[in-house]
Amino acid sequence: MGRVYYVSKNVGLGMLVLATIALATIIALSIAYDKERAKNRGKPENEATDSTSMPTPLTTPSTPKEPWDHYRLPDSLVPVSYNVTLWPRLRPNADGMYLFTGYSAVIFSCVKETDLIIIHSNKLNLTNFYGHHAKLSGLGDATAPTIQKTWLVVKTHYLVLQLRSALAVGASYVLHTEFQGELADDLEGFYRSEYTEDGVKKVVATSQMQATYARKTFPCFDEPAMKAVFTVTIIHDQGTVALSNGREIGSFYPLLWTKLSHSLQIRIWARRKAIEDRQGDYALNVTGPILQFYEHYYNATYPLSKSDQIALPDFNAGAMENWGLVTYRETALLYDPIMSSTGNKERITTVIAHELAHMWFGNLVTLQWWNDLWLNEGFASYVEYLGADYAEPTWNIKDQIILYDVHKVFAVDALASSHPLSRREEEVNTPAQISEMFNTISYSKGAAVLRMLSEFLTEPVFAKGLSSYLNTFAFGNTVYTDLWDHLQQVGMHIPHTVHNIMNRWTLQMGFPVVTIDTRTGSITQKHFLLDPDSVVDRPSQFNYTWFVPIKWMKTGVEQQQHWLLQKTVNSTTGEDWVLANTNVSGYFRVNYDLDNWDRLLSLLNTNHQALSIINRAQIIDDAFNLARAKIINTTLALRTSKYLAKERDYIPWESALRNLDYYILMFDRTEVYGALQLYLKKQIQPLFEYFKTITANWTKVPTGHTDRYNQINAIGIACSMGVDGCRELIKSWYRQWMESPHHNPIHPNLKTTVYCSAIAFGGVEEWDFAWRMFKNATLASEAVRLRSAMACTKVPWLLNRYLEYTLDPTKIRKQDATSTIQYIARNVVGMPLAWNFVRARWSYIFQHYGRGSFSFSNLVNGITKRFSTDFELQELKKFKEDNLHVGFGSATLALEQAIEKTTANIKWVTENKAHVLKWFTEEST
Repeated sequence: MGRVYYVSKNVGLGMLVLATIALATIIALSIAYDKERAKNRGKPENEATDSTSMPTPLTTPSTPKEPWDHYRLPDSLVPVSYNVTLWPRLRPNADGMYLFTGYSAVIFSCVKETDLIIIHSNKLNLTNFYGHHAKLSGLGDATAPTIQKTWLVVKTHYLVLQLRSALAVGASYVLHTEFQGELADDLEGFYRSEYTEDGVKKVVATSQMQATYARKTFPCFDEPAMKAVFTVTIIHDQGTVALSNGREIGSFYPLLWTKLSHSLQIRIWARRKAIEDRQGDYALNVTGPILQFYEHYYNATYPLSKSDQIALPDFNAGAMENWGLVTYRETALLYDPIMSSTGNKERITTVIAHELAHMWFGNLVTLQWWNDLWLNEGFASYVEYLGADYAEPTWNIKDQIILYDVHKVFAVDALASSHPLSRREEEVNTPAQISEMFNTISYSKGAAVLRMLSEFLTEPVFAKGLSSYLNTFAFGNTVYTDLWDHLQQVGMHIPHTVHNIMNRWTLQMGFPVVTIDTRTGSITQKHFLLDPDSVVDRPSQFNYTWFVPIKWMKTGVEQQQHWLLQKTVNSTTGEDWVLANTNVSGYFRVNYDLDNWDRLLSLLNTNHQALSIINRAQIIDDAFNLARAKIINTTLALRTSKYLAKERDYIPWESALRNLDYYILMFDRTEVYGALQLYLKKQIQPLFEYFKTITANWTKVPTGHTDRYNQINAIGIACSMGVDGCRELIKSWYRQWMESPHHNPIHPNLKTTVYCSAIAFGGVEEWDFAWRMFKNATLASEAVRLRSAMACTKVPWLLNRYLEYTLDPTKIRKQDATSTIQYIARNVVGMPLAWNFVRARWSYIFQHYGRGSFSFSNLVNGITKRFSTDFELQELKKFKEDNLHVGFGSATLALEQAIEKTTANIKWVTENKAHVLKWFTEEST
């Protein structure tokens, strides 16, 4: 295990050569700098906006005629290796621009005869070689054809070389390019991050290459199947450090060698102050055990000699699995033992586990194309729980996949506008379509169905097949069915092949609701749709039926697993209570006959601990969603929440609060809200009093990991629902902090809730204090807490001012702009303000924050959550129509889903408002 390092002045001036074995399209070039002294060497020419020598007229997007009009590369050339040199300038030139220059030599083989070379290049100004953008040479005995003309195709991001004669099949060639680009602050490709330390501005040149941004750094074959070996040279100044995927193999002028042992080197990199405050220690301590766990789990040695992880001040994603050099947001890697919360620690553990899982699954073995992204991200999203559980075994974190993935994705996959896990290749072509694949379906449904697969195969069989898959395809590319082949080979007892079972879960969207009638013994399945009146336009070759593995119990006794193979089968269940999908091992919802529902509700009210924590959460979540789908009545769903006054565990409470949150969103602008508040006050008060007691009047911290989360729920809901004493407690803590800013009496676990509530109950003084603390925060997670809390104010002009701040990077970092708007939209006062703000500035927001962003769809989802009136639906449709010329990028599907969800909300509110008001009124007395 290595030491913790900060970015320091310890590297001599010159070229630092970094050899990598990063056989991946997403090249992990992350170059960290402390201080830049280089002189500026000119500025880039104007970016090409059309072909410099276009031989044919432009074609329409729907009918591409020439190879360069297609978004996919031709299959005639295959890269073998790259030699890339990059020289970032970390001081602006006379025009205020930050630039980088570079050189690339890519060796490629010709596998099909062609007189064209097509390679990705985007926003790079290429040096002219005798009238052309590149030069070509033969390798070995090969003679390179003469270049006839070259041009750039902006739309498809290509550099095209037309040759006077064809390349020879089997021969290898070298394509040389020199280029210049802008080291912008756009968080894409090779980009610039800035921060201030001790009053001095520091600049970092770093990268985010996934999914289509390597081409913005150097000309390359930028597709996942185009794997190659890279040698990277970084030119950088004295007093700066360069990092890349592999270990350094040399440095020149002056000569500097770093002696390293042959054992695995593990390092954490961050701002100097963060490392001095020991914020990297926790990540360093868990990285080694997690890597060891995966080596054992995969039965495959970690394929590199070092593991660097770096926390970046500006980073659009949460983290990126660059091979050997993982990049993170600071909140996903840095933990302060005094100021960070239990939730911060858990997030760091799970994100590290997620990214390190990719070192094998995704990097060592890479999917052929982005249409199968789900297997890469879904797999990491599943096994992150296993890796985190190994690192922190007392947390019981594996149970939380039910909340954070299964229940989360149910809400999306129950829409008629959902999509299958695996799409056809032709459906995923453009950069926006690729970015759109990074969604809840790919991550969370992928995790859920792989967990189900592991459950019915058993974990040892699943791991054995996985090991076979990884060792067979190491350093290569695959399609998802290759994994099914290897799982099938290891042997198991299942009623159909892995292919037949899993294709129904991956090639058709949605999931079933399984209905069990305990009176007759019949079991049926049906495609579950949140709005049963919606029309599914996407046909399914399987007619929306699944092979469903059902684990179940009868009156507390586990029964033999049952496979539902057709729409209807018979199974004798008797008169005792039946619970299906024990521990939610399967990806489906369960409905029962009314008699069995009554027996389960009676059990919850009399002896809820007879059911597992997970299944208590499942009963609540299934019932509320079955009611929204009109399968059971709303009153039955609400009845599942009555026992909560006796519940003390986090997962059932969190499940209930998430479902009741839908009622809050639908009714907090109506007369229903008063009765809802009274009911929730009645239900939450015992939990509030429980935590007050076990924490000795809020002076201690609960010992259980999830108890700490439930304490947050207890205080947050109690204060918002008006439980006596709660608001006074919150305001007193916050006031103490305002009176003594250097001594915060609020426990880190409670800060998010306390900050939000205090600002909501307060005014300008409370808000302005939070803003000062935000600007002075040295811990990223503390800054996030304050940033979200400032959106809780009920003062409209403060919210409007805050919205304006999101467009000023000196106030709110670009990486945080859209999430801040979402926080404001979550506030019932802020929602219409945020909606008006986004509509008025959509073109600007899309241009600066939305192009290719993985998380941009969350902005549309977040703002429209409350939409439940005809007027809001018409506004949403008009927004879509008015901005078709601007576009929606990776938020395109999210906008369609927002329209669908708003339509369903309108119908649900119309049909249920009176019943809900009556029920809450009766139950709150």
